[in-house]
Amino acid sequence: MCLAVPTRIREIEGETAVCEVHGGQTHVEASLLLLDEEVAVGDYVLLHAGFALRKLDESEAAETLALFRELAQSVGEMGEKSSYSPFERR
Repeated sequence: MCLAVPTRIREIEGETAVCEVHGGQTHVEASLLLLDEEVAVGDYVLLHAGFALRKLDESEAAETLALFRELAQSVGEMGEKSSYSPFERR
């Protein structure tokens, strides 16, 4: 399964942006070629497979990132309660 992740644009050079991921701890390059609207440094975009798919407003990005954190926490708690891993061969 692939997910698109909200990221914040840190720099723009031509049709490429450097975006912040994981609260600014990681930076990735994103192509802006698929966007149908202008973006600027500080804007949020939905990033998938190296492409910015669409611009997000800050509240939508924050809500989505909160859901990702909640999901990650739930998965972590599930792992603590069970030794099951979907990646293990049985």
